[in-house]
Amino acid sequence: MTATPDARAPVSAATGRLLSLDFFRGVTMLLLIGESTHIYSLLVDPSLRGTLAAAIGTQFDHHPWNGLHFWDLIQPFFMFIVGVALPFSVAKRGQRGQSRAQIVRHAVQRAFVLLLLGWALYCIEPGRITFRFQNVLAQLSVTYLVAFLMMRRSFRTQVIFTFALLALAELVYRLFPVAGFNQPFVPDHNFGSWVDLLISRELSGGHWVSFNAIPTTAHTMWGVLAGQWLMSERTPGEKIRRLALIGLAAVAVGFALDPVTPIIKRICTSSFVIASGGWCLLALAASYWFVDVRRVRTWTTFFNIVGTNSLVIYLFTESGGTSWVLRLVRPFTMAGAPLVGTLPARIVTSLAAWALLWGMCYWLYRRKIVIKI
Repeated sequence: MTATPDARAPVSAATGRLLSLDFFRGVTMLLLIGESTHIYSLLVDPSLRGTLAAAIGTQFDHHPWNGLHFWDLIQPFFMFIVGVALPFSVAKRGQRGQSRAQIVRHAVQRAFVLLLLGWALYCIEPGRITFRFQNVLAQLSVTYLVAFLMMRRSFRTQVIFTFALLALAELVYRLFPVAGFNQPFVPDHNFGSWVDLLISRELSGGHWVSFNAIPTTAHTMWGVLAGQWLMSERTPGEKIRRLALIGLAAVAVGFALDPVTPIIKRICTSSFVIASGGWCLLALAASYWFVDVRRVRTWTTFFNIVGTNSLVIYLFTESGGTSWVLRLVRPFTMAGAPLVGTLPARIVTSLAAWALLWGMCYWLYRRKIVIKI
């Protein structure tokens, strides 16, 4: 049976734009900047205990340690999205006539800038030089470069390499002999904490560790593999089935491993990476089906506006920009507190700030200003 044009892949290496990835990135970034307005923390106010709002708010906070909340997927989503975009980006650069050497140089430069920006963000709040590398940009500088360098390897080699990284992390955590840091799944007493003390002489207040860049490289590399699969000439149905089946299997395996290796996002245990990687594949499959196959696009631009300048809005919010926006709207939104109550007024304040952050992205979008590395 001959396939109709609509049954073939909506994108390829030649045509180049994966609209569903723009949507996926936009949703992820919109949720990420929402956190900076404190809207999610307001939903878990004690006065809302037992309500649907509180249940939602709980999912929009990281799990304290062993477990998985929706919010624990945001950074894996971001790492994964960068990986999916990577083969499309490299293909476009090749089509524009760039040599392999030029493409490699750009990748190395981009990784360096990401590392520099990620490190600089940690120096702003304390007002001093500190050496911490736990945020998404610092972690991405490592995962992006490794994924790029491995991208031309075979599918099998890339998969084996990612699981080798997970095995390495698993072994080094379990076998590390230094007293006080030989408890692999105890906060601040594991190998990752020892590395951070060595690098920066301080630990993260949230028990995050810089060594996460090694196991979470799997997220970016699995994104590359998913992107290469979507660039193939398979039918959309084949692509979605493969992504969904592997995604479901990964989620099942990750949770099945939890009794042996706890699912801990804060130190990116292998069970967490596998389970969250599965959710990344499922989210991509759903986005691809809705946007590129079903062509439901009338409202996706709302999210794409944020994703277009994801680096700019991330740097703005993480460097304290949202605090300025909140101060700007607070006199007006809190004026209604005597009528509606303090908590509702604070929620309105956060929503207004969130809307203004989206408006900043919209201003850049309308003027076709896109800032990339």
